[in-house]
Amino acid sequence: SSGINAEWSLRPGIELQIALKNYDPSRDKRFSGTVKLRHIPKHSFKLCVIGDEKHLDQAKSLKIDCRSVEDLKKLNKNKKLVKKLARSYDAFIASDGLIKQIPRILGPGLNKAGKFPTSLSHQEAMEDKVETVKRTIKFQMKKVLCLAVAIG
Repeated sequence: SSGINAEWSLRPGIELQIALKNYDPSRDKRFSGTVKLRHIPKHSFKLCVIGDEKHLDQAKSLKIDCRSVEDLKKLNKNKKLVKKLARSYDAFIASDGLIKQIPRILGPGLNKAGKFPTSLSHQEAMEDKVETVKRTIKFQMKKVLCLAVAIG
């Protein structure tokens, strides 16, 4: 029943659109990049920490979802499960010692989804890294001459 006073479940946002001139995507190289904003563009940003014991404890104390290497091994490189994992989070952070193991454990699923984890060392404060990841937006040049990125 669609009433006049029906509530929208969508949140209004701001999108930045960039049109490129004198650029031929078939001839010129495609590009991608990241921009760190001054504010967090997405309100319901879901982050997952893949880490060793120390990072898992820190993540739990900050109330951030976290997974251990054993949790990832349970997915057994099952493409559907890896895809589901990638869809359920906006970004991933992983302990720097585990970054190299992740493609071996999960396969190419996170990379294909464009959500390969950001490295986190033991010297860095987890709160700062989480804040940085939440503020960073990624853009990628595809076959069209218009880039669009949600910034607010």
